[in-house]
Amino acid sequence: MRSLLNTLTLALLLTTSINTLAEKQKLDAYDIFGLEYASQPQISPDGERVVYVRRQMDVMSDRNLGHLWLVDINGNRHQPLTTGATSASSPVWSPDGSRIAWIGSKDSGSQLYVLWLDSGRIAQLTNSPQAPSNPSWSPDGTRIAFNRFVPTTAPRLVEPMKAPEGANWAAAPTVIDRPVFRVDGQGFLPHGQTQRFIISSDGGAARQITDGPYPHNGPVIWTPDGEHLIFTSNRRDDWALEGNDTELFRLTLASGAIEALTDRYGPDHSPALGPDGETLAWLGYEDELMSYTNTELYVMSPGDDQPRSLTADLDREIDHFEWSEDGGAIYISYSDFGIGVIDRVRMNGQRSRVAEQLGGTTLGRPYASGDFDAGRSGVVFTHTSPQQPGDLFLKDGRREQRLTRLNSQMLENHRLARIEEFRYPSSHDNLEIQGWLAYPPDYDENKTYPLILEIHGGPFADYGPRFSMEVQLMAAAGYLVAYINPRGSTSYGADFANEIHHAYPGNDYYDLISGVDHLIERGLVDPERLYVTGGSGGGVLTAWIIGKTDRFKAAAVVKPVINWTSFVLTGDFTPFFHKYWFPGLPWEAPEHYHARSPLALAGNVTTPTMVMTGEVDWRTPMWESEQYYQALKLQGIDSVLVRIPEAPHSIAARPSQMATKIAHILAWFEKYP
Repeated sequence: MRSLLNTLTLALLLTTSINTLAEKQKLDAYDIFGLEYASQPQISPDGERVVYVRRQMDVMSDRNLGHLWLVDINGNRHQPLTTGATSASSPVWSPDGSRIAWIGSKDSGSQLYVLWLDSGRIAQLTNSPQAPSNPSWSPDGTRIAFNRFVPTTAPRLVEPMKAPEGANWAAAPTVIDRPVFRVDGQGFLPHGQTQRFIISSDGGAARQITDGPYPHNGPVIWTPDGEHLIFTSNRRDDWALEGNDTELFRLTLASGAIEALTDRYGPDHSPALGPDGETLAWLGYEDELMSYTNTELYVMSPGDDQPRSLTADLDREIDHFEWSEDGGAIYISYSDFGIGVIDRVRMNGQRSRVAEQLGGTTLGRPYASGDFDAGRSGVVFTHTSPQQPGDLFLKDGRREQRLTRLNSQMLENHRLARIEEFRYPSSHDNLEIQGWLAYPPDYDENKTYPLILEIHGGPFADYGPRFSMEVQLMAAAGYLVAYINPRGSTSYGADFANEIHHAYPGNDYYDLISGVDHLIERGLVDPERLYVTGGSGGGVLTAWIIGKTDRFKAAAVVKPVINWTSFVLTGDFTPFFHKYWFPGLPWEAPEHYHARSPLALAGNVTTPTMVMTGEVDWRTPMWESEQYYQALKLQGIDSVLVRIPEAPHSIAARPSQMATKIAHILAWFEKYP
């Protein structure tokens, strides 16, 4: 095994030099380990430098590791600040720009660190079994606020019996009394809550400033006088069942008093004070229990009776915002027709476009993503394209400058898929649907090709013309790859998304099949070689499609929901799904749950089907896949169940898992040429 790893490592190191001497190669699964991307850029207070997290796929640890890098605002003096096995995230500049606080993670856990830029020295400020998060400097740079989980005693109904010395008794039972007791990616939750802490920026003991049974997640901001903190929490007595109803609170450090700043049903979060130190901005919406609601940007100035939404007329989901330096405007990011964009919004709601192609902080599938920061020098953001993961770009007025080229040596020496947008009317109601088509690198316009229909999850999410290693590898294997935003997708407005309100899956089937027909009519696709796959919500739709039609030669159903009743009652966020996606609880609307379950159509399936799920997926648990696999086997359908060890819902989070996922899908399709 060691010799194999050494050989692989050597091959990766030699990739660049070999490719410069030979013809450009097509991508293969090993190239996943050569990918990098930029994330979490933060502009220094003087506007002269940018610290960011450079993500790399480490071949030896099989992990996505981050290190802090520093680059001048003009793209010069690109240099590492951290190295080694500790993965870095969440960098934050001190107010005077002399230090950077960040979270470092390694096998022993995560801790809060501070780096002094003049000397390069690093100090570890915390030393706790519980990981800190969301560091935030006080205005004078003497303190850092952060979050950390505080455990409490688990409930028990009886005192455990004491075993005799040397006896080997069974473990004591676990008593569960919470509606959410297990979360994907974390497993069974310990008892306790995330609380707020403050620590001296020179080190020492941290002071806990919140307590009680309420969750205190997300960032915290300081008031300019350093005497108050503003943050998000849910302090309802029934917060465990009403987790979406968060408010903004202000805590007075001297007294510990907590005052609510908002009061409405729905989420309010991500607060940020403007440069005047008084105008508060945040994200949220009025919750009317629709399947989908746009998150809006709100502001409230001193003297305002009610908060004002600056984006009520935009009809798009606001992902992130940053104040402009002068406080006269706010920069917002969102996805618009599958494109990540940044706009500048003035206090009167007037908007102007700043940048496009925000994204590139996911490598697997072409989902919306991306980070940005605003400062004296303009806006620095992660820019993506179908041929490039996230690189840092600076937008200063009309000038756009590229600051990093993280994958130039590898990707520029490979032949990549060309991506083309297409649009067409849905056969259901002529609703316009947008999609993208990836062409094989050796595409010959005189031939027709097999087609893979790759369906996104969510279902409230969107695909777009962004880098996707999974799409690229499918195209490199000789397939046309269609990825489409059917009704229910975001970036087209709330009405488009809510076309599937209490009706998912449903008419989105026609949107996807119409896209396949459109490509066949164009003469691009061999209609006898159609394949379909998708993950999570895409797994739902894949199973739904093969229950509706036998047109596809083979299907790969990845981490699906098959039975809405079992999912709603056993998925990790049970209090959420039934409330927003269904008209009632399973026993109140059983026909609704059954009619929309792919299991209801399992008797129609004739398509050879692979089902794949992570063994510790608690979002769409393994038993969903097992139900479907067994249903197909009972009918004699050619099918396999692929279980990915140690994988949560993010089934391709580790580089080797991404390679494994694609390899299994392609191998299954190749069985049915």
